[in-house]
Amino acid sequence: MHLHQAPKHHRFPVSIISHAVWRYHRFNDSYRDIKEELAYRNIIVSHEAIRSWCKKFASHFKEVIRKRERKPKDKWHLDEMTIKINGEYFILWRAVDAEGYELDVYLQKRRNKNSAIRFLTRLLGCYPAPRVIVTDKLKSYIKPIRQMCSDTEHRSHKGLNNRVENAHQPTRRKEKSLIKFKSPQGVQNTLSLMGKVRNIFAIDVGRYTKNATDQRAAFANAKAIWDEATQRLLAA
Repeated sequence: MHLHQAPKHHRFPVSIISHAVWRYHRFNDSYRDIKEELAYRNIIVSHEAIRSWCKKFASHFKEVIRKRERKPKDKWHLDEMTIKINGEYFILWRAVDAEGYELDVYLQKRRNKNSAIRFLTRLLGCYPAPRVIVTDKLKSYIKPIRQMCSDTEHRSHKGLNNRVENAHQPTRRKEKSLIKFKSPQGVQNTLSLMGKVRNIFAIDVGRYTKNATDQRAAFANAKAIWDEATQRLLAA
């Protein structure tokens, strides 16, 4: 299968679709920013087409990356942040491991016990229970962690949770670049893939921690994962 082929029912080659989806989820670009970047290369596509590609294919890329990414460390950090969507406030729950590797994000309306249970259920459906879970002082975590992760040590301390609080920053930067988020489902789809892309293209690459040779090797590995997902679009 060749990257100059177009997926079924699409006019543009899969290489262009893949590049647009990657740009949107890797950087703080809007759909119109990507439209302009492609136009500079004489590729004329509407921002609405780019939006539809991101909406349609985000889950596909996320699942391929999730299956290929490394196993998380056995220490997790959980935290929540508030997001305003069309004038309504939502709570974004996020989990990362000890190295900042994003495990999951989940948008919900509340910051209560039932919301914590739903989030932990998602996490434990994808990963084995960790050795340690670090949270802030939110009491909603206490009983769900005790019941669902009986062998896990729960550390509840605001000062220990900087790892996940730092992981919120790309979300705030994306929110600012887009002026505002438009819909809850759009936020969930966008941020779910953003975290997975950041895992392999930022954290694994180690921009500030690895030498140039190791960075190039890690970037090549990340690109190979993305290219594999791109190739699979043609087989879908």
